[in-house]
Amino acid sequence: MNGTENTWLLIAGLGNPGRQYEGTRHNVGFAVIDELVDTLHFGGPERFGKAYIGKGRIGAQKVILMKPLTYMNLSGEAIRQVADYYRIEPKTGLLVINDDIDLPTGRLRLRMKGSAGSHNGLKNIVKMLGTSDFARIRVGVGSKPDPDYDLADYVLGHFSKEEKEIMDIAVKQAAEAAVCWAENGIDIAMNVFNKPAPR
Repeated sequence: MNGTENTWLLIAGLGNPGRQYEGTRHNVGFAVIDELVDTLHFGGPERFGKAYIGKGRIGAQKVILMKPLTYMNLSGEAIRQVADYYRIEPKTGLLVINDDIDLPTGRLRLRMKGSAGSHNGLKNIVKMLGTSDFARIRVGVGSKPDPDYDLADYVLGHFSKEEKEIMDIAVKQAAEAAVCWAENGIDIAMNVFNKPAPR
């Protein structure tokens, strides 16, 4: 179990605010938060600084679900605000959910820490928190179809019908993985959910 019953855990899904970004590859983190809100029936959303948050419990654990409203590249600013206010220690109390172009579509990869790679949202979180030592769920969105294809256009694009069917399953699995993390910690969650993408 993460933390204690008297401390908060923070689950932050990354994405861009605005209807034009709904359903894009870069907004998978938001989709997982939406799935958690639907299944866990958390309160909110309420505006907190540069984010929308909802509060509730997973088992006995107090949990905050969060969507930064800063746009992807400044995600760390919003996360830092919430983490500081609720005294959340990144190593034990923070889970970040983000898209990953280096994983096959629908593949989940849970890690305790590591490089931000090419993901600007993760880069900003590491910068603002001063550490890369926090749990994350990377949700594969597949690689660019052509090396010359613009990366921004790709991650801000939408899934094909076939990809969306895979991603719908992956989003539900990522939400289950987040619940497992809150209840049991990252090691058990990694053992359960680091497996091939749904088919």
